[in-house]
Amino acid sequence: MDRLTSMAVFLKTADSGSFAAAALAFGISSQMAGKHVSTLEERVGARLLNRTTRRQSLTEIGQIFYERCKALLADAEAAESVAQELSASPRGRLRITAPVTFGACCLAPMITRYLKANPEVRVELALTDRFVDLIDEGYEAAIRLGSLSDSSLIARPLMPYRLIACASPSYLAERGEPQTPQALAEHECLSFVYTSLPVATEWRFADAQGEHVVPISGRFQANDVKALLAAALNGGGVILAPEVAVKDELAAGRMVRLLNGYEAPARPMHLVFPASRATPKLRAFIDQVVAEFGPHAA
Repeated sequence: MDRLTSMAVFLKTADSGSFAAAALAFGISSQMAGKHVSTLEERVGARLLNRTTRRQSLTEIGQIFYERCKALLADAEAAESVAQELSASPRGRLRITAPVTFGACCLAPMITRYLKANPEVRVELALTDRFVDLIDEGYEAAIRLGSLSDSSLIARPLMPYRLIACASPSYLAERGEPQTPQALAEHECLSFVYTSLPVATEWRFADAQGEHVVPISGRFQANDVKALLAAALNGGGVILAPEVAVKDELAAGRMVRLLNGYEAPARPMHLVFPASRATPKLRAFIDQVVAEFGPHAA
């Protein structure tokens, strides 16, 4: 006999107090219900139920066995539920958080493609540059910039988050094009302001000779890349911006990339998520993010 079925019959008999009630619940005869319990008693080598003509009651060993069977069957049901969920199609609400610029420029367009491929999923995307605690705040995944601290989250590496220096043709016609990082000291530099950090007073670049730390200054700072880009497009100065935010402007000629022989520092970028929330909708999302933004993405 199947041991889990025998345990389930035993639990029902103990709860209802009779083989007849257990038999009715499982669609079997009273004799078969009794056989299931007898088989368990033979296995454990002890009587589990006190049998009378009116009611079945647990023995002392039966009470202990009852509690363990109850826990075991609950675990078995949970395991089946997880397996069923993992094999199901993606559906339900998916809550994601990401940095503002990457989320608006890259992730939001990708999400529209993800939603077309998964019509039973709906996505809530929260854009913020602050650190978000996924567990406490109820998010299922996050895009994170910078080095990761040790945690229980699973991390998938993505392409580095690259910064490039650029300016509008009108600004360069007026002020000239800087040929070295040091020349930026003579230009209007549009700086990104983090709410938790002081205003940047230097930018860093690197080439084959090493790192170049350049003091910069400017009369306009903002905590939003789109605002800085708007200022740069209107001739306001040089911007050190995420490549993802300016690639269309560069392709259209509205912005010009500067200092081609130098690289600004690239920040690591990861997709992080709790292992306990790897549902079909999240796994499909992870696969698409890695395919489009992973280190080997085209």
